[in-house]
Amino acid sequence: MAEVDYAALKKGGFMRQIQKDTFSMRLRVVGGQMGSDQLHTISEVARKYGRGYVHFTSRQGVEVPFIALKDIEAVKKELADGGVQVGVCGPRVRTVTACQGKAVCPSAAIETTGLAEELDGRYFGKELPHKFKIGITGCKNNCLKAEENDLGIKGSVFPEWKEADCTFCGVCAAVCPPGAVAVDQDAGTLSFEQAGCVFCGKCVKSCPSGAWEGRGGYLLSFGGMFGNEIQEGVSLLPMVFEKDQVFKAADAAIQFFKAHGKPGERMGKTIGRVGQEALKKALEEAVK
Repeated sequence: MAEVDYAALKKGGFMRQIQKDTFSMRLRVVGGQMGSDQLHTISEVARKYGRGYVHFTSRQGVEVPFIALKDIEAVKKELADGGVQVGVCGPRVRTVTACQGKAVCPSAAIETTGLAEELDGRYFGKELPHKFKIGITGCKNNCLKAEENDLGIKGSVFPEWKEADCTFCGVCAAVCPPGAVAVDQDAGTLSFEQAGCVFCGKCVKSCPSGAWEGRGGYLLSFGGMFGNEIQEGVSLLPMVFEKDQVFKAADAAIQFFKAHGKPGERMGKTIGRVGQEALKKALEEAVK
């Protein structure tokens, strides 16, 4: 009997269980979305080759446990016939997670599904010193916890105030979470401390006179991780407004990690060892 290449199986999304020659199969899910036909295929595979159930992971993944070694090739073929791909594990770019974004959520500042698909197409499975996770969240509510990822992308709103249209009603000041807006109704004045703004866009959405306008953009964070060690990703760029700038920053971050990372070292550790300034310089050169 040929020797089993467990490392290759893990790379291809088949993770060993405690039961001999049995695997939990990780599937490729992009942005947390799958079609109904794909779900039907997965259901049939789980019934036929597993134990009739799937496991939904914390990163919007789908895993089918109890796949026997002897059935792996048949499983892969049936999944492919149904438009489903197997995922990856190990030191490479993992599944891109995303909330539903502007297509569904009234709070979202950016479109997320298409962005997740494009990032997945560019980077999924790319070999790196360690696993690399990308998470996209549509607004400051941060449902996808962007800063927990090696690359976090957060939809944000850059607000601009037009004095001529303002009635100084004070609604914007009342809804501003950090208190970056202050209104004196008697004096007819408004002050805005941009340094304290969290770019949530609540002032824009709440303004009854249209005195606040907002431009949707992307806040990026780098080097986050959440596991044996917890580290919040760092923000090294101001808000960017073009999707192309997001790709350029992602290219630069991944290249930085590939060039400087050590095997088994997460990107956050690489940034700490090499220094934030080195990554910041690479990012600024990439997006300018």
